[in-house]
Amino acid sequence: MGRSDREVTLGVPGSKSITQRALIAAALAKGPSRLRNALLADDTLYLIKALELLGAEIEVEEGELRIGGTGGKISVPPERIFVGNNGTALRFLTSLVCLGEGRFVLDGSPRLRERPVEPLLRVLRSMGVSVETPENPGCPPVLIQSRGLPGGQVVFEDLDSSQYVSSLLLSSPYAARNVGIQLAGRTVSEPYIAMTLQVMEQFGVAVEKPAANTFCVPSGQAYRARSFTIEGDYSSASYFFLAAALGLARVRVPHLTAASLQGDARFLKILEDLGCTVAWRDGDVEVACGQLHGGDMEFAMGDIPDMVPSLAVLAAFRPGRSVITESAHLRIKESNRLAALAAELHKIGISARETPDGLIINGGRPCGGDIETYSDHRIAMSFAVAGLAVPGIRIADRDCVGKSFPGFWNELQKLSQGAPGGGKNDP
Repeated sequence: MGRSDREVTLGVPGSKSITQRALIAAALAKGPSRLRNALLADDTLYLIKALELLGAEIEVEEGELRIGGTGGKISVPPERIFVGNNGTALRFLTSLVCLGEGRFVLDGSPRLRERPVEPLLRVLRSMGVSVETPENPGCPPVLIQSRGLPGGQVVFEDLDSSQYVSSLLLSSPYAARNVGIQLAGRTVSEPYIAMTLQVMEQFGVAVEKPAANTFCVPSGQAYRARSFTIEGDYSSASYFFLAAALGLARVRVPHLTAASLQGDARFLKILEDLGCTVAWRDGDVEVACGQLHGGDMEFAMGDIPDMVPSLAVLAAFRPGRSVITESAHLRIKESNRLAALAAELHKIGISARETPDGLIINGGRPCGGDIETYSDHRIAMSFAVAGLAVPGIRIADRDCVGKSFPGFWNELQKLSQGAPGGGKNDP
């Protein structure tokens, strides 16, 4: 595709990953906290509602979240805690409710009931927590009969999600004893663990790292209430970086930091390797591309799985064969993303097939087609950008983007002027 000389500035919300971690820390702190630039989307609203049921006082005022923390004293809710299809909330809350005393039930949408949480439950049981999954072994609904989080030494082995580790880390300061965590074997999405540790530190909790893949959280600590500004979301920005890579415009996105611990920032390095230019100007990042490099290339995406949909759409336009690896855990996301991406790429005329740990995509000339989103926000947003480059791509279930980026369609409209596909993305 040719390069457009247009420059478009596009806004993204606050980081979903940081917002959810900061919400947990602020809800456990004693006293009032303020979260500025927090993401307000379906996922975070489910988490906010859950934390309110557990005793936190949360309100939105003048564009920020004001949180009255519990001081680590968790209330037993009068009803089950429903988190939709928010897998992060499910996992974070599974450890958090262990701090209370009583019966807690965590549940969600039909898709969430298919998403595993057993690796975390196994570790909690080893601590002495009473946990059951009465309807679907290892999956929600999760029933916890808690008498506090005992603490102790635990091992996570061959994880398909780093969220299990982040979950236990976030609640460990309030455990009865020190918590020691060892990671054995494979761990995916490791940048998210670093992000968790950073948020914990910013809220006043120290985590020791006595050896590689080992963490120790001393007991008796507590989060400190504070005012906290959340940086922009690299995951949401990736769709606009994708548009730049397809030559639709020079795209500028504000409120992102080059020093971010968000793993998805590595997508910019991938784009540079493919021939794009990335520049930081006055606190904004600008991405432009003339011609994508062709040829056979391999992309290991184990640490940034949420970037696979954006990369897969880019691979559809790039001349050559793209092999995406280390991504088997995408099968337990909001949808089976590997199967979804292969199926929808076929609909727009691109050869793609699943492998045990990823995808093989042969770039070509995408055509129009009706895209099924599988209620997955990342499928919808990545193919919506393809719809700016190719006429006739229609996106079903446009509202699913509300899971992480409610303003997506409004921002995308800024790119549509002069785009080959017209930017309509008809429902």
